[in-house]
Amino acid sequence: MRSTAQNAELALLLEVAGTPKPGNVDRHRDLADLRFEHFLAGAVGASEGLELAADGASVGPAFERAVDGMAAQKGGNTQFGALLLLVPLVCAAREELSQPIAEAVVRETTVGDAAAFYRAFDHVDVGVGDPPADMEPLDVRRGSDAVPAVRERGLTLLEIMERSVPGDDVAREWVRGFERSFAAAERLADADGPISERTAAVFLSLLAERPDTLVATRHGEDAAREVTERAAELADGDALETDRDAVESFADDLVARGINPGTTADVTAAGLFVALEHEAIEL
Repeated sequence: MRSTAQNAELALLLEVAGTPKPGNVDRHRDLADLRFEHFLAGAVGASEGLELAADGASVGPAFERAVDGMAAQKGGNTQFGALLLLVPLVCAAREELSQPIAEAVVRETTVGDAAAFYRAFDHVDVGVGDPPADMEPLDVRRGSDAVPAVRERGLTLLEIMERSVPGDDVAREWVRGFERSFAAAERLADADGPISERTAAVFLSLLAERPDTLVATRHGEDAAREVTERAAELADGDALETDRDAVESFADDLVARGINPGTTADVTAAGLFVALEHEAIEL
C-alpha cells in the first residue's frame, strides 16, 4: 500500500505522463527548455519534502524542502505550483483529506511558514508578474531578501496567498478551499479509460473553465482567454469526450507558440493526488 507521500509523488508523475495536455510537457512533447525527464526527476527530488509534510512538518518548511529537491534537476522549475498545492493537502491527509481540513491547515499557517515559502524562491526561478507598488517589498522574486518585510508585517502564508488573488490560481485554491483540486479528483474518478487519458481529459476540462493565470502572466489576458475558448470548443462537458486529433493539433500549436498553461497542470496534479489518496482511481 502506498503512503500519502508516495501518492503525492505519483500524482506528479501521472500528471506529466498524461497526454495530450495542450501547451505542457507530456510524454510526447518537450518544451524548448523543459523536457519530460526533468519532470520525472523533479517529482522524485520533491519526495523528501512531501515525506516531511506527511510526517508532521509544517507547510512552509516542507514546501521549501520539496522545492529544493525538485530544483536539483537541470531543467529549472518543473512543479513549484503543484507542490504549493500538494504540500498542504498532504498535511491535511494526516487527519483527513477533505476540503474543511485542508482549509484548516492553511488557516493555521504562520509567519514562519511564509518565510520558508519566500526562501523557496532562492532555489528556482519562477514565472510571476510584477507586484502592486505597495507590495514591492514582498515581491516573491526577492526570495529570502523579502523575509524581513514579511516578518515586519506579521504576514502568515495564507495572508500572502490572499494578496496574490486575483492573478494566481494556485493562490486562489488556497483561498477557496482547493475547490478545483477536489472537483478535478471527482472528474478523474468518474471518467473511463487509462489514467493518462483521463488526466489529459480533466486537464482540458479545467482549461476550458478558466483562463490559465500563468498564460495571462506571460502572454497577456487576451491570449489566456483565447486558449480557454479553444479548449472549451474541444472539451465535451462532463462527458470528457474530445476529438483527439484536434486536441493533438491544439497541443502542437501551443507548444510551437511557447504558450504553457502550467497553472492548470498544477491543479490537475492536485486532483490526481486527492483521487489517489481517496482510492477513487486504481493503478
